[in-house]
Amino acid sequence: MTQTKVRLWTVNEYHRMFETGIITEGERVELIDGQVMPMSAKNPPDAATTLCASDYLKRLLAEVALVRVQDPIQLSQYSEPEPDIAVVQIDARKYIDRHPAPNEIFLLIEVADTTLETDRKQKAPLYARAKIPDYWILDVNQRQVYVFHKPGLESYNIEFILQEDATLSLIAFPEIEVPISQLFP
Repeated sequence: MTQTKVRLWTVNEYHRMFETGIITEGERVELIDGQVMPMSAKNPPDAATTLCASDYLKRLLAEVALVRVQDPIQLSQYSEPEPDIAVVQIDARKYIDRHPAPNEIFLLIEVADTTLETDRKQKAPLYARAKIPDYWILDVNQRQVYVFHKPGLESYNIEFILQEDATLSLIAFPEIEVPISQLFP
């Protein structure tokens, strides 16, 4: 059996695909481990939860962090995903000349309506390899949060699920409590 070597795309090549029209602005894709991957459509529960959670976190973290919604982050030269919510260091120029890098990211959040398995099995290892300290998945169907801490080489060393009546804190800001019920509409 002959093995075919897979050609991985870099972030710079990915950006050129948009510039030249190979990928159009209307296409919902992201670069994951060198592969251009389609993104799922936003169902109403997903969109409403993203809006609710991001609005709450923006108010809660206004003086200590910037909350970005469905914007790219650059994890490596081969990965530029677009998490639903990224809590990042405040940048006076709002990252006008680059996307946030792993050392500037406090928390990533994916909102899962139909993507729970992808967010757990594809995104969690990707974020762990980039050493993102705190990753949450908001499960809109069960109204619970999957929490991932302590990134390892290929996965997070700590994973647990909290129900809607629980309270959670960001690793970067342990003094700030987040009632999980506030993240859902």
